[in-house]
Amino acid sequence: MKKLSIRARVLTGAAAAAVAGGGVLGAAATATAEPAAAAASAPAKGGVAGKDLTTTRHLTDDAALEAAQAALKAAEKDGQRVTVAVVDRNGNTLVTVRGDGAGPQSYESAERKAYTAVSWNAPTSDLVERLDDAPNLKDIPGTLFLAGGVPVQADDAPIAGIGVAGAPSGAQDEAYAEAGVAALGR
Repeated sequence: MKKLSIRARVLTGAAAAAVAGGGVLGAAATATAEPAAAAASAPAKGGVAGKDLTTTRHLTDDAALEAAQAALKAAEKDGQRVTVAVVDRNGNTLVTVRGDGAGPQSYESAERKAYTAVSWNAPTSDLVERLDDAPNLKDIPGTLFLAGGVPVQADDAPIAGIGVAGAPSGAQDEAYAEAGVAALGR
């Protein structure tokens, strides 16, 4: 009997493995096809029924960037150096744009103003007035009760917050944040 070369032995072994594997895989696929079809028609264990779910709206990343750029452009038109932050309905930062020459403190301030506005679904300038009745509000982590944050709403519910920081007054910061909201309303 003739001895096979190494190459022939490898190819023969690979072919035998493929045939054997195909048979095993075919049997496994047949064995799992029926339970998979049954599982598709039955509710999954631990599944949640539709009545236990809610649907929420979120601002897209593109819309968040557009709003931030509109706010920054409004500030630049007035010669102001600001930072603009946009957070989602849960207070997570979607985008932060630091304008040329904006102070280092403006970055965190803009994010905290946006977070505060979406958390209370109100402009931060309105919330400043609430501190007279509830001064401990300012102690809530992540918040900043200074004018310059506004909520973004859809169907009267907050879906995002825009915060601006760095202008000489909170009223200016808030006007720039409003310019960001206006850009979304096209």
